[in-house]
Amino acid sequence: MGAAPGRLLVVGTPIGNLGDLSPRAAEALRTADLVVAEDTRMAARLLAHLGVQRPTRSFNEHNAAARLPELLSRLADGETLALTTDAGMPGVSDPGAALVAAARSAGAAVEVVPGPTAVTAALALAGEEAGGFVFGGFLPARPASARAAALDRLLGAAGSIGLPLVLYEAPRRLGDLLERLGERAPEARLAVGRELTKRFEGVVTGTPRQVAARMQRPRGEFTIVIAGLAAAADAGAGLDPRGVAEQAARDGLSHRTVANLLRGGGLSRREAYDIADSLSPGHAGKPPVTGR
Repeated sequence: MGAAPGRLLVVGTPIGNLGDLSPRAAEALRTADLVVAEDTRMAARLLAHLGVQRPTRSFNEHNAAARLPELLSRLADGETLALTTDAGMPGVSDPGAALVAAARSAGAAVEVVPGPTAVTAALALAGEEAGGFVFGGFLPARPASARAAALDRLLGAAGSIGLPLVLYEAPRRLGDLLERLGERAPEARLAVGRELTKRFEGVVTGTPRQVAARMQRPRGEFTIVIAGLAAAADAGAGLDPRGVAEQAARDGLSHRTVANLLRGGGLSRREAYDIADSLSPGHAGKPPVTGR
């Protein structure tokens, strides 16, 4: 008779302060047959904090496909694996979802050990009354066109249902994000959390331009809560259609994509195509496509 199916424990770990490690999470790390980690060095730090030694194996976006067979084999042999990421909950803008899905499909038991996340920590500090939120994680780093399009989609989605949008951002790209928000939703209410739960934790609030003026040399990890988007959307969200179209065209977006981007900002089909046509010599004077 084969071994009983193993267990995969999805373990939430502190986002900065090791004192936030829960008793259940500590027990999972102490007793697991293997600690599966986004970065084994971070796992080693956690294990050292607990004063225990456990075998570790990395599992991240670079090696997930190669690691899966071994991890599934261990689960088939009845082992208990503790899945962790560098900080927070696995699968929430971090690696782990592929292993969870594969383990469940293979018949292994999958259990969660909840832990801190920067999303909920930032929302608590923002002080915004909301029945929910839209989580966008990290915007694409490049190209600029994909980054702008992703931000517009998320702002539109959050604004259409009147909920805050929560984003993660790296310090080197925070200035770009604040500039785009200043153009797209100038009256939005921002709460920018930095280094949450860590020694130099801080929150800066205000409009995009007010926050940008106070964040000249951003350092650390940032979680941004963007609220008040429904009102911004009703007012056109500060959209400069021609400026958006010109930047999109410079970034290499097609004529149709530029038009669709403008339509997503609230312009009619004819208005969007008129602006897109004026930027494209090959399409100048061409009437907008209808009936689609």
